[in-house]
This record gives sequence, C-alpha cells and structure tokens, in this order.
Amino acid sequence: MITIGTWNVENFCRPLPAGSPPDPDRCAAKDPATYEAKVEALAGVVSEIAPDLLGVQEVGSQEAVDDLVAKLPGTWHTAVSTHPDRRGIRVGVISRWPLLDVRQCADFPERLAAVQVEDEGSPIREMGRGGLAVRVEPAPGQSLDVAVCHLKSKLLTFPGNRHSTHDEGLRARYAAYALFRRGAEAVTVRALADDLLQGDGTHRNVIVLGDLNDEWKAATTQILYGPPGSQIGTGGFDHPDQGDAARLWNLAPRILEQGGYSRVFEGQHELIDHILISHALLGALRTVSTGNEKLPSVTEARPAAPHDRPSDHSPVVATFEL
Repeated sequence: MITIGTWNVENFCRPLPAGSPPDPDRCAAKDPATYEAKVEALAGVVSEIAPDLLGVQEVGSQEAVDDLVAKLPGTWHTAVSTHPDRRGIRVGVISRWPLLDVRQCADFPERLAAVQVEDEGSPIREMGRGGLAVRVEPAPGQSLDVAVCHLKSKLLTFPGNRHSTHDEGLRARYAAYALFRRGAEAVTVRALADDLLQGDGTHRNVIVLGDLNDEWKAATTQILYGPPGSQIGTGGFDHPDQGDAARLWNLAPRILEQGGYSRVFEGQHELIDHILISHALLGALRTVSTGNEKLPSVTEARPAAPHDRPSDHSPVVATFEL
C-alpha cells in the first residue's frame, strides 16, 4: 500500500535576512518565530497523513523544503522547480523513495502561441510557475511517474498590485488574461503527461498532482484529462475504449461524494486541488480523501490574509495497492 498526496502549503517561505527592507512582491515569513511555527504546523500535518510521496505548491525555496523534511521522521528525498513565479513560490516534491529522474517543465509546447496576461507588456511563452516531474520505484521493477503543478489562480491582480477594481472593463479583461494563462499552462502540463504516458497509460503508472485553481468540470481542468469520456461517475467508466491509453482520471468525484473540499473561497467550499491517474492505477486505487477541518475562507480582496492554520488548502491524499 502506498500513499500519494498533494498540498498547497500556502506561502511557505523563509523570512527575509535580518535588516532587509519589507518587500511586498516577495514571499517571506513575517519573522523567524512565525516561520518556525509554520514549519512545525506543516510537519505535524505531513506526519499525520504519512505520505510516501507528496507534491507541494507555494514553497519558496529548496531550503524551506529542507527545513520541513528535517522535522519529519525517516529519510526523505526532495526536488523543487527551478521556475518560480515573480514572488518566488514554486512547486516541489518530497518522497520516501529516491528520485530516479527529475524533469523541469516551463516552456509552452510547440505550436502553442504566447498569451497576453496584462494590458501592457509582452505576452508570455512559459508557465508562471513551472511544473516538475519525478520518477520513483515503490518496489523493485515497479516504476511510478509523478508530475506536480500549480496553475494560474482565479484570483485577479490588477495594475498596481491591486486585487479589486470598480472598472468593469478592466476586471473582465484581467479575468480573460488569467483564463488564457491557466489554459496555456494546462496544455503544457498535459504535454508533460503525454511524455510520461508514452501512449501506454493502460500499463504505465502515471499521476498528476496539483493545485489546478479550478474545479474538476472546469474547461481548463478537463484539458488535462486527454481523450473525453470514461471519467469516474460517467456511464462509460467501466467500459474500456481506445482512449484509455492516453486518458487521465480525476479522483475528484470520489472526494465530492464524501463531501470533501480543499479550499473555502468567499465562504464557498471548493475542490481545486486534484489527483489525476492513468488507467493502470484505477484498479489499484483504494481510498482518496481530504483533511479539511476549519479551513480559513480566502477572499478576493485579501487573498494573503494571515490566519492561524498551517495552510488555507487541505491536502488531498490517495492510497493505492500496487
């Protein structure tokens, strides 16, 4: 039995060096004491869910990941993306198994044009936060490929680093820019998944983990699924078809039927953190759940408001019997 999870650990960044001026555009803990409390809180949750491999989002550096695993029992292997966003946050992996291969992912695939992300400035040709893929061997001769991503947020940032506006034209344009970017990033992660699947998802163990910043039926999320049809809960789920070799299945329906969610936005429960698996793993799936007690509510106007929980997201965790 193996346990795989994904968790947005919310602005997990070391404090700025002593004497540094405040920098609102950089992710940094308020002070060393606040940071140490965050490390302890995160380590407590990770120890409780006891993953064999955990994809993480919103980590500030390799050093922050090192601080976390230093608080965990046992030996851990780690990797982080070398493509953070402008605030310095990125995705990473912590694993009980050695990482036999680490692949960085940022550039949009060929033939996907650059996308506009603001009124002024150049269009972008890469993910705002790069993806990461690793290969592990849970048992001798048994390979598992895992990709981790963090797609563009639905939370909008307007010129001047503002999170609200009374200009409806501006709001509509920036909502579209965010959608353009999240869609292009989903295409990029799907291309990475295609490389991992190698057209043989009925036999290759592939998992995509991440904060997709939208729910499971959203158009951008569905880009990651590959050929349409056969998702969990549909009439074709139990019927093999020609798309099975390339398809990924989102475990969200199994979570939603338990009443699970991974974030509270403006008081509404959302499931925006997802685990997608190849056909080879469907029969091995045993459980999937979230630990979502007492999550703070994120608001559009104050997306980074402080609170007393380890994160404003719940981990999503699945177990498989390989």
